[in-house]
Amino acid sequence: MLQQLIDRGPVMRTVSLPRGRQSLHTMPTSTGYEIRTGGSYDWDGRKRGQTPFTVLQHTLGGAGNLRYENRTYRLREGDTLLLLVPHNHRYWLEDGGRWEFFWISMNGEEALRIHRAILAVTGPVVRLHPETIEHLADCSLRLITGAETPGRASAIAYEAAMALYDDVFGSHPVFSEEFRRMQHVIDYILANLEKPLPVEELSRISGLSRAHFSRVFAASEGMPPAEFVLQKRLQRAVKLLTKTADLPVKEVAILSGFEDPNYFAKVFRRVFGASPTEFRTTGMYASVAVNGQKQGESVTTLAAACD
Repeated sequence: MLQQLIDRGPVMRTVSLPRGRQSLHTMPTSTGYEIRTGGSYDWDGRKRGQTPFTVLQHTLGGAGNLRYENRTYRLREGDTLLLLVPHNHRYWLEDGGRWEFFWISMNGEEALRIHRAILAVTGPVVRLHPETIEHLADCSLRLITGAETPGRASAIAYEAAMALYDDVFGSHPVFSEEFRRMQHVIDYILANLEKPLPVEELSRISGLSRAHFSRVFAASEGMPPAEFVLQKRLQRAVKLLTKTADLPVKEVAILSGFEDPNYFAKVFRRVFGASPTEFRTTGMYASVAVNGQKQGESVTTLAAACD
């Protein structure tokens, strides 16, 4: 199937659902086979919009570059790139370079969940078995040549996601165990936001060393544990401010895990550009999506306060 995909020459297909259709849990957005040369091929994961999707791209020849958070990778033949968007990464081809690859991009809650689980244990560069590569190429080819209905396209995308899942977790059951541990930690965080949640305690709950826990958690959720905790606390604070008008700001702070109301107000203003009281009284919450996107100072720069 891989050779059949290559024989079709450079080809791609963009897949989109008709407006008004019910969202699907796994849906391909694009797929294809390309040979790129020169420095015009350059993708920044922070500049591709705010709608989440995944990129699965397998290198067939040549080489490309990936900057993922604070590490640089050289992607060569046999390497498979796995990324979530939006995210702090960049992949590109330098001037004079050549990169041959096929890819499948998809969105939907299940696609994101599966790929986050894989990223948590492999990182953004994966070495897959040859039969998995053939299977993924077959999925790409079927998406290009058929899959005319949303249901059929979704089924093929889910098949591709499961082929990737089986390759990673079928061979390495310990990886699946680590992911389950992260889910347990997240459940604990959400149930105990009003309590101190130092990283040492979270790593103890996971059963991993602090360093290993922090790596796996960041790969799974796209941010360090302390930043995740702070983000969830601010989400709770906004919900309380908007849904419980009679609850004093001091109580909002305590219920959201901030022991010092003055510190809570300071952090809140830095992130949202207004004090909690101003946020509540002006109704500015109507235009704020509480998903970690910054209004003022980034949540990341304040996350150390939760550590």
